[in-house]
Amino acid sequence: MHATLCEHLLDLVQNAVEAGASFVQVEVVETEAGDVEVTVSDNGRGMTPEEARRALDPFASDGRKHPARRVGLGLPFFRQMVEQAGGEFDLRSELGVGTSVFGRYRGDHPDAPPMGEWSDFVVQALVLGEGLEMALIREWRGRRVVIRRSELAEALQGLGDAEALALARRYVGEQEREILGKG
Repeated sequence: MHATLCEHLLDLVQNAVEAGASFVQVEVVETEAGDVEVTVSDNGRGMTPEEARRALDPFASDGRKHPARRVGLGLPFFRQMVEQAGGEFDLRSELGVGTSVFGRYRGDHPDAPPMGEWSDFVVQALVLGEGLEMALIREWRGRRVVIRRSELAEALQGLGDAEALALARRYVGEQEREILGKG
């Protein structure tokens, strides 16, 4: 099981990359009321209703992404985390269109995971998938920051070296502190 929400998010982004997505949007909203709403959407190959049902079964795998693996745990773990925190989970997918994963839970629920390091998640997500466009959205009590992979890559003249990724991490960390009122 993952220890933080950001670990779950990275798993879901990796699923999108492996599904051939050219665009992924991750949105994490922490509301004034204390709810955490998470949406990860992509324009990857999508799934049939049967494939979506199997994707939620931790003891099933289609064998295409990882031929030797007999289990797939990303979606089942995310759903379990959301439901253990008293929340609701939804998976929508259409073959040839893409997939959207949604979860909402109380942030103060005893079983709710901590956020984790948003800036670490963003940098790890940025290096996935060559040519992949991403919108990484973080909102806390009405304050919102949107990071677009293409804009960040342009500003840093690429994301292919350690110095650029360190600058990206620092920038995202500053944005995070600002929206949380710690900047």
